[in-house]
Amino acid sequence: MCRSLLEKVTRADQLLKVAEPELLVLFEEWLEELAEEAAAVVKELGAADPAAVARRLKIPPAGTEFLLNKLRREGRL
Repeated sequence: MCRSLLEKVTRADQLLKVAEPELLVLFEEWLEELAEEAAAVVKELGAADPAAVARRLKIPPAGTEFLLNKLRREGRL
């Protein structure tokens, strides 16, 4: 687990070094919009079924898992 976390931090640090700040802001805004859409789908379905949310948002299941975990951590699910 520590190795995985360290790899993620390293990748994030590398991204910050090469990406334009304006691009990062746009990405963060897009990610937040997508998270809001995922929360709305979960509310509509009455359950956080990753496969159903992935189909509705037309994103890969791994992306859906990321969004659902993010929403749970933030107390939004």
